[in-house]
Amino acid sequence: MKKYRSLLSLFLVLVLCLTPTAYAAGESGAELFSVEAVSAILIEADTGEVLYELNPDERRFPASITKVMTSLLTVEAADRGEFSLDDTVTLGTDLYTGIGYDGSSLKLQAGEELTVRDLLHAALLHSANEACNAMAVVVSGSIPAFVERMNQRANELGMTGTHFCNTHGYPDEDHYTTARDLARLCQEALQHPDFREVVSTATYTIPPTNLHETERVLKNTNALVSNSVQGYRYQYAIGVKTGFTSKAGYCLASAAQKDHRTVIAILLGGKNWIENDQEVPHNYYVESRRLLEHGFNSFSRKTILDKIEPIATIRVELCASQDYVTVQPTESLSAILPNDLDPALFQRDTVLPTEPLQAPIEKGTVLGTITISYAGTTYGTVDLVASTSLERSQFLYVLERIRWVFSHLWVRLLLLAAVILILVFALRWMVYGPSRRRKRRGRERAYSSSYRGRGR
Repeated sequence: MKKYRSLLSLFLVLVLCLTPTAYAAGESGAELFSVEAVSAILIEADTGEVLYELNPDERRFPASITKVMTSLLTVEAADRGEFSLDDTVTLGTDLYTGIGYDGSSLKLQAGEELTVRDLLHAALLHSANEACNAMAVVVSGSIPAFVERMNQRANELGMTGTHFCNTHGYPDEDHYTTARDLARLCQEALQHPDFREVVSTATYTIPPTNLHETERVLKNTNALVSNSVQGYRYQYAIGVKTGFTSKAGYCLASAAQKDHRTVIAILLGGKNWIENDQEVPHNYYVESRRLLEHGFNSFSRKTILDKIEPIATIRVELCASQDYVTVQPTESLSAILPNDLDPALFQRDTVLPTEPLQAPIEKGTVLGTITISYAGTTYGTVDLVASTSLERSQFLYVLERIRWVFSHLWVRLLLLAAVILILVFALRWMVYGPSRRRKRRGRERAYSSSYRGRGR
């Protein structure tokens, strides 16, 4: 029996070691969480704090999530005033550059006239590859120039594991990224109201054009936002973009907003699972939703440093009222943390004066710093300031000046020399002074008597 128990224990250890799981950043006994994917990451949109990661820096094909970068550059150019999203543009003959026969398309035509806003919706909702090429020409004048700009912008955003070679994500060995880089890209894109509005739209209608007689109704391919696939809509979802190729697998960049928090989840290399010998489709929606809910349910914002909290006391001299001053932070620090992580466990490193201070001290004077960290992650450094003002005692100040003067060796030597001189003169006076006066008075009397005798 013991033998079987030992084998069972060994089996469980092996299972735990081989299971692809990851802890939330800052984990402190938080629930073990994992997703079905090759690579994934979950971040807090406002701060970029990582809440979960699984192979986040592994190089992957981004598929149509590439369109997020293309759309970001388009709305940024519009924000700079280079054109309006409502400007009408004429599509060129390079519309289908770099797109294979099986690429996602809206069947736009060269010479067709649409607004830039129509192209944005075509790219982000319908995932039309040719719409991305059209926007590239609008923004940069040519597709190659735009692709160069895509890589420049990626470098500016710190996307160190990314390289683009087309505007739409059609498979190419030199077109790759990472989950961490895509999270940073979506974090930036969602800061633009026009982008955010488009990716959170369930349906959009392109009116008839000069080359298309009927309107085209676009449905968001992201089933978390629309009902493009029944049963997966998530009430808090606000975007962002789907992607799929045979090499990339199922990919989804998603975002959700709840209780004044926004979280972003990237899932790459998702696969459909097998249940009862049947393939269950759209597993990447289920896993992405689990990621988003994990961010909301397992994490919350906690105060790790309160600005009204007294941190330490420092000795103070020359003040009659008290001999210390209390220091406190200039600001509070907070962070998104696992719900079961106690902020009291955080490490606090203070830098304060080692010698006593001297009054006067004004309230708010910076006297040191405090750094908050946990498990190798630094959450911030804040100045420490005097919480009250302390006035100087003039009497104590004078005494201190006197003490300071006499603390110098040369002053003490001069004083010693003066004392010695005084003692010498005093001693001489005591020894020679009175006898000399008596002798002088005796001589004077003798002289006076002699003089009177001669006079008679």
